Amino acid sequence: MRIGVDLGGTKTELIALADDGTVRLRRRMPTPAGDYPATVALIAAMVAQAEAALGARASVGIGTPGSVSPVSGLMRNANSTCLNGRPLKQDLEAALDREIRIANDANCFALSEAVDGAGQGGAVVFGVILGTGVGGGVVVNGLVLNGANGIAGEWGHNPLPPGADSEGVAPACYCGRRGCVETWLSGPALAADHLRVAGEAVAPEAIAARAAAGDVACEATLLRYETRLARALAGVINLLDPDVIVLGGGLSSLDRLYRNVPLRWTPHVFSDAIATRLRPPLHGDSSGVRGAAWLW
Repeated sequence: MRIGVDLGGTKTELIALADDGTVRLRRRMPTPAGDYPATVALIAAMVAQAEAALGARASVGIGTPGSVSPVSGLMRNANSTCLNGRPLKQDLEAALDREIRIANDANCFALSEAVDGAGQGGAVVFGVILGTGVGGGVVVNGLVLNGANGIAGEWGHNPLPPGADSEGVAPACYCGRRGCVETWLSGPALAADHLRVAGEAVAPEAIAARAAAGDVACEATLLRYETRLARALAGVINLLDPDVIVLGGGLSSLDRLYRNVPLRWTPHVFSDAIATRLRPPLHGDSSGVRGAAWLW
């Protein structure tokens, strides 16, 4: 049996999978905000309760914001800042009395969709998170690609390839640079672009609804978004040449992306034909926790 835990900023979710991927148990608890010891204790308690309910000891995989530094073994780059600089893997292994596997939540998403989701059967799968932030994960032949620095798939902090729709001062990113893919393609970035151009503050979901109802300004905002996403993903195709790209996060629910983006990435891909498929997630917001279980 495999247990996966998705450690989020507001909720912590646990899933137990049988070897064939059947869900045996699923539980959610609020994450103790800003409290590192309580977070470790919560995960240990949830695993113990799950194993007691199922009557079996399981492997444990953890999906987290941020990642483990290969140099120090400490957490870094987590927007749940209480994790940064902490030996999360070591502390959880001590609390659970076993080896665990830990990966960035975007890597877990990609792994879930590669194993038995929208990317199943693809030798190379790139999983994209388009939500409050922008992230990515790479899975090759069913295994997460971590890389020498533990940052493989950190697509959101590459610069957006230039185009006519990105002229002017590039938006500032929390990482200290400007013009990162995240500053153009996250949910807040979509709303910020609409505010800059149309002069109106509109939430991302409302932009999509109003565009579908014929709002010209909102339609123009989504067209700019699709063009930028196409250029950014063309760079991924040129570098990784994936069989499948799976979109996750809140903006992945925009059905029009799957029709329009592949039409717009063609001029930017260095090939006479493009076999890469762009797909919505099969497991939705459960992919992260499922992927954590599949780390084993």
